[in-house]
Amino acid sequence: MLGTVQLHAIAHGRSGDKGNRLNVNIIAYDQKHWPVLLEEVTAERVAALFAHRGVTEVRRYELPRLGALNFVIEDALEGGVNSSLAVDTHGKCLSYLVLGMEIRVSVEPGEDAMSRRVLQSAK
Repeated sequence: MLGTVQLHAIAHGRSGDKGNRLNVNIIAYDQKHWPVLLEEVTAERVAALFAHRGVTEVRRYELPRLGALNFVIEDALEGGVNSSLAVDTHGKCLSYLVLGMEIRVSVEPGEDAMSRRVLQSAK
């Protein structure tokens, strides 16, 4: 059975800056969700989420032993901490933009009711 949830139901994130470059890391809570991250959280989808910020490039790096993805997003911070008038000049809150992404997750018939409730409540 396939369900749709927000990414934060199966992963957490961290973000930070280096000049005008944003770095967003998405880490699965459970290694069993690593294939879901690979399939659903693509560089193209992340670029679409940040299009309103005028990003010029998004690169995805895979860290399979950590169950994590690292995205390097160019030109996402309005010039960087010394140039921008934005409230969050370091981009620390921007991982939440990615964590709000809708993804498809399979729920196996044998999974316990609690797992199903967690995935359902994240819709």
